[in-house]
Amino acid sequence: MSAVWTLKALGLGAVGLTLSVEVLGWFFRRFGSKGFLKEVIFFPTELACVEHVFEPTFQCLCPLPHGLETSLARLLRHVLSAKSTLDICVFAFSNMDLSRAVLAVHSRGLVIRILIDKDYAGISGSQIGPLRRAGIRVRYDSGAVHMHHKFALVDGRRLVTGSLNWTLQAVQKNKENVMVTEEPRLVTPFVQEFQRLWDANDPEGCGRAGPAPQQGTERQGTERQGTERQGTERQGTERQGT
Repeated sequence: MSAVWTLKALGLGAVGLTLSVEVLGWFFRRFGSKGFLKEVIFFPTELACVEHVFEPTFQCLCPLPHGLETSLARLLRHVLSAKSTLDICVFAFSNMDLSRAVLAVHSRGLVIRILIDKDYAGISGSQIGPLRRAGIRVRYDSGAVHMHHKFALVDGRRLVTGSLNWTLQAVQKNKENVMVTEEPRLVTPFVQEFQRLWDANDPEGCGRAGPAPQQGTERQGTERQGTERQGTERQGTERQGT
């Protein structure tokens, strides 16, 4: 009889150990990384005004819906949350609301660095020219293949990445995704990759980066037609963050 009870005790102990491991695993997954931000944002964004993200007390009179936490509004909040640094590494950058958010961060005296693909820095509507003229440091990836990354690092600890190019087309029309996380194991490799690309494209170093592209970034007449004119022509849509 004692042998039977011993086997039963061992069986119950094994079950208890298995349950304990599962409970501990669940507890760790649920609470172990509680302090790390984790968020997923899908696009296209809802058609709505995002003025409240920039100026909460401003009473906007545009015809779009107001006060909605759209996908674009959520992304803008992450950009605007920067307290010390903002590193941006994107294939194309022409969205005026995201540019406005970067300029708002810059106005607070934060350190901003932007890496952009050299061939797409001068696309129609590119915001790189206005950002450079505001004093923001920009480097152009001049490799033989496209620099196709789409990520940003907020204060070196928050990663914003996904399929989304920072363009009007991607934000308003494409099916895109953005993941936001502060998990160090995910953030650190992106910090290292940004620094690697930044160093590799130093125009005063090995000379790989070269001068700024002429089309759409340095020619102010072309750029004003492609970007600043859009801000006045699309006040009810693009400027308002749709």
